[in-house]
Amino acid sequence: MDVLFNQLFSGLSMASILLVIALGLAIIYGSMGVINLAHGEFVMLGAYATWAMQTYFGFSILVALPFVFLAVALVGWIIELVIVRRLYRRPLDTILATWGIGIILQQAVRLGIGAESRFVKGPGILDGNVVIGNVVMSNYRIFVILFSIGVLAATWALMTKTEFGMKLRAVIQNRGISECYGIEASRVYSLTFAYGAGLAGIAGALITPLYSTIPTMGTSLVVDAFLVVIVGGLGSLIGAAAAAVMIGEVTAVFSMVMNDTLGRIAVLGCIILLIRFRPRGLFPETVRR
Repeated sequence: MDVLFNQLFSGLSMASILLVIALGLAIIYGSMGVINLAHGEFVMLGAYATWAMQTYFGFSILVALPFVFLAVALVGWIIELVIVRRLYRRPLDTILATWGIGIILQQAVRLGIGAESRFVKGPGILDGNVVIGNVVMSNYRIFVILFSIGVLAATWALMTKTEFGMKLRAVIQNRGISECYGIEASRVYSLTFAYGAGLAGIAGALITPLYSTIPTMGTSLVVDAFLVVIVGGLGSLIGAAAAAVMIGEVTAVFSMVMNDTLGRIAVLGCIILLIRFRPRGLFPETVRR
């Protein structure tokens, strides 16, 4: 039983990181209809930015987080401005373009920094564990879970309680009419894409002590994040949270009962069945267009 609780806690911490990645995907797709295949590379850039700040400036992960968010958000903003903006309402072209951007970012990191794995030390203030009976919970993993909940709450507040969120909802429902009322849709889209990229960068920073920092690290993570968005319901923040926890915990349990490979197959089988009966996900967003 103690082994099960330890595995569930580990799964919850990974689910928290998946949630932060999936939030960016959900926001970008829900508001812009863009399937961003370069999102995993934004995670990778966040991880390498964290490594660079720790290596060259001595920043801990906690200090680096806001800088990583701004840096990766800036990259996302430039990509939206230069490339993605010209491909709205052309979904296949957008998929190909973002896939190509992802490859370019991977190769740029491989050529500029190297393909070998980089080590990032967790924050010293979060060293150690909380032990309850035979259940061992890493302080850093606890922080990741709480921080992800905070990111979810902040994102929900941004989208529902601020002027920017109001403008974004207006553009989603009817871009033409919202522009007639003075809302600059292109600027709203740019900021939304940048925010989603910044969230991916934060996820990359958080995962560095737990995951190998290599140029291809974002590929597997973004696949799981897409599964979270699909299962939760496209554009739904609450759905993304529920799906991240469900997929993270089910994967952890199946991996313990079987092995990592068979557990992965079992999780994908469950997701296929779920999509068969809930094709729009657990909590689909209803938006008038």
